[in-house]
Amino acid sequence: MSYLPVIIGFGGINAAGRSSSHHAYRRLVIDALPEQTARQTWQSLAQLMQLDVADTGELSAEQISYMSSNTLIRKIAEPHFDPARVEWNRRVNLRPEPDRPIFFDLRTKHLPAQIPHSWEISHMDERTVRVMVRDACEMLLPDSMESDVKAAGQLPSGFLPNTLYQSRNHPRGLQMTVYGASDAIHSMGIDWSHIADSVPPDQISVYAGSAMSQLDHEGNGGMLASRAFGRRVTSKQCALGFSEMPADFINAYILGSVGATGTSMGACASFLYNLRMAVQDIQSGRSRVVLVGNSEAPISPQVIEGYAAMGALATDKGLRELDGMSEFEEPDHRRACRPFSSNCGFTIAESSQFVVLCDDELALQLGASIHGAIGDVFVNADGHKKSISAPGIGNYITVAKALASIQSIIGEQALRERSFVQAHGTGTPQNRTTESHVLNECAKAFGIANWPLAAVKCFLGHSIGVAAGDQLASTLGVWAHGILPGLRTIDHIAEDVNCSHLNISSRHSKHAPDHFEAAVINAKGFGGNNASAAVLSPTVVERMLLRKHGKQALQQWRSANEATVSKAEAAEAAALRGDLAPIYKFDHNVLDGGNINFNDGQLHIDGYAPINLQQASRYDDML
Repeated sequence: MSYLPVIIGFGGINAAGRSSSHHAYRRLVIDALPEQTARQTWQSLAQLMQLDVADTGELSAEQISYMSSNTLIRKIAEPHFDPARVEWNRRVNLRPEPDRPIFFDLRTKHLPAQIPHSWEISHMDERTVRVMVRDACEMLLPDSMESDVKAAGQLPSGFLPNTLYQSRNHPRGLQMTVYGASDAIHSMGIDWSHIADSVPPDQISVYAGSAMSQLDHEGNGGMLASRAFGRRVTSKQCALGFSEMPADFINAYILGSVGATGTSMGACASFLYNLRMAVQDIQSGRSRVVLVGNSEAPISPQVIEGYAAMGALATDKGLRELDGMSEFEEPDHRRACRPFSSNCGFTIAESSQFVVLCDDELALQLGASIHGAIGDVFVNADGHKKSISAPGIGNYITVAKALASIQSIIGEQALRERSFVQAHGTGTPQNRTTESHVLNECAKAFGIANWPLAAVKCFLGHSIGVAAGDQLASTLGVWAHGILPGLRTIDHIAEDVNCSHLNISSRHSKHAPDHFEAAVINAKGFGGNNASAAVLSPTVVERMLLRKHGKQALQQWRSANEATVSKAEAAEAAALRGDLAPIYKFDHNVLDGGNINFNDGQLHIDGYAPINLQQASRYDDML
């Protein structure tokens, strides 16, 4: 029996807004949408950004202009940091003259445990000492510096995930996890309790994480920097800093899941690594439902400085040079990321994206809405490398396999005429040549003359481990609205881009919603982590389900789906009103060993369906 991993829910938050109901995708193509559809997305953004909206729900031109300017890639601002004044400690050498020592007073309790040999201490009173320094000594002085990098793909201004639930000093990436995973659950139009009652609890999996871990003050970043800044490490920083913590939060505070869990990391391809585990679980029958995703909050001075030191990020200086501007002019931060054009580096971003997958039989049984399906996900390394960050050969394998997978399902002609690719498209000089060569050569090999290409990082920036999740959410939007996003930040294709068989355009292209039948989502990561997913449209999925389950089963599903759609629409209306809170169940239904028992070859847990322990060996032929 074959099981198809069907997408029955999706949600999240990125620089374009809320992913459910395709709002984040719509923000990318909002100038090409019908007026009523565009208005709904502006209303969604107004709620996220805490704007005062008239009782009629109408938005002013000033409000729309504000939302336009304060979404997508833009100049870094609060709640992150001021790029003109980044705090750091300047190392200085003090050299007293022989007859003029340095004096300063300190509170006694602030004296270091190890007194420097050059210090002479005299007590002024019970609380104060005077320090005399005769020899040269080194000190750190608080200072600030201007960041070379000033652009990032930031969540919509005014959206504060920590205010939406009892966040308890959670790192920002985990706050975004709670919001993003909840958004995906709400989007289904099916109560999670109904899904949990429909399958054994060990057949529900959660795969989610963060490629960079939690690096802000509340996580690993604060733990590692505490001593340098004279602060104490808190009891939460180490615990909440783990890379798999998004999955842990979902299990513990959102779903109460006891099934398979974890994360698989592959740098900028991490979302697809997790998606691969989800797909394999469903294809093999190990799991019937999987919540999969990633959450990343890397907009911090330290992370930006790390990538900038490698020459990987677009700097203000680089942007000025691209546009022939003087050093005194403000560069166009909106166009910081320019995939496959003249460019100078990628633009870092934050995002949290999740999808709910289940097998095709359960999707029909539940009356779930079907947004698409994952045919397969392929992961390959680069082999021997000269530089750990340089691209290699692995991506040729993953893209070719994804194309072959799609061709085996929809046929050669449909692949050539009705597929598109969501490129990794980081906006670096190296990516524009190497990835374009990968995609162009693979298109040529499969007879695709003019393969449509999207690269949504031009709008959203590069969200590291979540990047392919941004691409997947956009792909689902293409199937809902038929508009393939153009690369709106570019005005030409660079001369060294390989595009004889690629269609790279700065304009949105409009099609019938059912025109595209499949897409390849491509991701490339540092270290040689390559992944490509073969994604199938809802139209193709329904054809496959009709062949497998028959006309009557699909008629019954369509009838049951009416209630699902109605409930999802009610959830969307509540979200637009600001009445739909994230799911966060702290200290809820906590169980221990007293809540389990074994009976008739089953494990029973209070509140959960029984888990079958009578399993045949997989190794019967070896026993």
